[in-house]
Amino acid sequence: MTTTKTKILLAEDDENLGLLLREYLKAKDFETNLFANGELAFRDFVKNRYDICILDVMMPVKDGYTLAKEIRQVDQEIPIIFLTAKSMKEDVIEGFSIGADDYITKPFSMEELLFRIEAILRRSSTTYKSPPQDKFNIGKYVFDIKKQTLQIGDKVIKLTTKESELLKLLCSNQNRILDRNFALKTIWLDDNYFNARSMDVYITKLRKYLKDDDSVEIINVHGKGFKLVM
Repeated sequence: MTTTKTKILLAEDDENLGLLLREYLKAKDFETNLFANGELAFRDFVKNRYDICILDVMMPVKDGYTLAKEIRQVDQEIPIIFLTAKSMKEDVIEGFSIGADDYITKPFSMEELLFRIEAILRRSSTTYKSPPQDKFNIGKYVFDIKKQTLQIGDKVIKLTTKESELLKLLCSNQNRILDRNFALKTIWLDDNYFNARSMDVYITKLRKYLKDDDSVEIINVHGKGFKLVM
């Protein structure tokens, strides 16, 4: 019988500390991927499944707070621990308001970090022992993320990778606004004019695929983005 290792996303721009943390966590039997900035971390987060995120607050390109906000748009439940040299009350409050599960101030001991990780995973064990969601019910449709298919009755529509990624973001934010720039940077990695036009085309395609159920609609929210309502 094989057991799946807990998978940790570690974002830390201090190379020495990052490598030290990664090797320590690997030695404790956690599968740990290290990224030197928030942008690289987020790109990998949307492509892979993780059980917990450990984010340095002060990072180049994209800081830990911004990264956490974007992670929360994709996954509302995944535990997040912030690592920071800051200890001001306002910074701690900001971290928890974003949705952090814990906050550890540098310098810290490896044992303390391990204790906090294990405590958070114990609290969330029910959620994370459940199989990850790979299907969404969209009205009368069933969206299979792994197969990249959208099915209604006997009709099966095969989606492209970008169509599937965009529909997954819409489903993850069901009845909430999916920020336009966030979707562009997540899927196209750049929010330039040409990618924006491309996304509009994909939104039109998804609306066409979903037209057989009048209770489902993708609406434009002017100046903000899109919302999947049902």
